[in-house]
Amino acid sequence: MLRTPVDGTRLRILTWLSEPAAAERGLTADDIATRLGVTRRAALTHLRLLTALGLLRTSADHRYYRRDEVRIAEVAHMFDKGW
Repeated sequence: MLRTPVDGTRLRILTWLSEPAAAERGLTADDIATRLGVTRRAALTHLRLLTALGLLRTSADHRYYRRDEVRIAEVAHMFDKGW
């Protein structure tokens, strides 16, 4: 869970997904790839890891990614407790 790229890529993705429009609709792998300036495959790698960790969830058609605010709060709480 703690494996994070040095450049903060996954944190940037989580931040983008907290923006009002993205929080409501979600972002696609193509949206993330464009913002990061990487291939769709590279964006999917980050999105799949964040999803596997429970920090993101996908729409019913698995096209749009959104933050799982409950899980993010749980993880933040664990770190606040010094875990």
